[in-house]
Amino acid sequence: MRRKDREVADLEGQLAILEQCPVCRVAINDPASGVPYLVPLNFGMAAGPQNLTLYFHCAPVGTKLDLLRADPNVSFEAVCPGTVSGGATSCTYGMNYQSVIGRGTVRFVEGGEKLTALQAHLAAWVDFPEEDVPELDPAHLRTVLGAVREELDALIRSYDAGAVLREGVDCAIVGRPNAGKSTLLNLLAGFDRAIVTPVAGTTRDVVEQAVQLGDIRLNLFDTAGLRETEDAIEAEGIRRSWRKLDEAGLVLAVFDAAQTLSDDDLELARRCQGRPAIAVLNKQDLAGETDVPRGTLEPYFKKIVPMCARDAVGLQALTDAVADLLGTAQLDPEAAQLCSARQLAAATRARDALAEAIAARQNGFGLDAAAVCLTDALQALFDLTGENASDATIEEVFETFCVGK
Repeated sequence: MRRKDREVADLEGQLAILEQCPVCRVAINDPASGVPYLVPLNFGMAAGPQNLTLYFHCAPVGTKLDLLRADPNVSFEAVCPGTVSGGATSCTYGMNYQSVIGRGTVRFVEGGEKLTALQAHLAAWVDFPEEDVPELDPAHLRTVLGAVREELDALIRSYDAGAVLREGVDCAIVGRPNAGKSTLLNLLAGFDRAIVTPVAGTTRDVVEQAVQLGDIRLNLFDTAGLRETEDAIEAEGIRRSWRKLDEAGLVLAVFDAAQTLSDDDLELARRCQGRPAIAVLNKQDLAGETDVPRGTLEPYFKKIVPMCARDAVGLQALTDAVADLLGTAQLDPEAAQLCSARQLAAATRARDALAEAIAARQNGFGLDAAAVCLTDALQALFDLTGENASDATIEEVFETFCVGK
């Protein structure tokens, strides 16, 4: 404090100042530059009998986070909007303002812990009105609820990609006769699993083979060539091909790049629209002026990969396209993942309960309504670990607030 006579030493007075401050500037140690890393942050707060906790929300990666993990000791300043006082010239007027300056240690709070702290504050405020527990800062409540909901959304979105890595995915290889489906199967398998001949209709039944493509296990199904036929046996194979396409978690639709698109090709493209499907433009070594136009296929496929399956040209591009399409390329191997349908259901219940808490506040309901939704969200999260949300909340209440004494 620059002037001791103007110091606000009591916590209640400091809280009154902080409530008027739009942002808090945090100074973080940055050894590489030799000067503090200063960043303005939105903040929320919670006060105990003798302590003050400031809450900040930040992205999961970045310079700020890296520096704080290396050294969690920080200084901070929060300044109220000021007013100009007196003076006719630049040297005689002044600025009236209030600020809070302090230092502390940063601790990282994860999703479930954030909610427990919120619920404890709400529970203390609702259940112990005689204890003068401060009302929860609405901006902090919105920030934390929104941040945890985003974390749960990301966790839920990653479930399908995580399941692909754990369990693999059924992949149908489809296309008209002699497009190179069986050659592609043999390339991915690493040996001659399927018979390859120039005779159209060589593959009449589904040929199965499990392979590893990058980090993903593919359960491949090489299917009969798609075309109009009066052969009863071949027609049954084609019916099974369409069924495999409908059932598969990934479709590799193979087109002969050395020929123009046929009606059968276009029908296949239409059937792939809206599905996790990749168009494989095979036989690039033979393609010339009749090269399959990508623009014709782009409306139907999420990915298009030129290849020559016979010579393994384009295999890495196909590997990358599959990982990107199935979402495994974006997975952080160090991040938490949902491993079962039970965990997915619990995370979804928690996310939905948080959405209800946010909606309750937006619609003008009180903090007690938000507290009920928070309890439901916490219990859903604690179901993952076998803990009890009520016990955790009660423990946090008595650790943080001087109540019931």
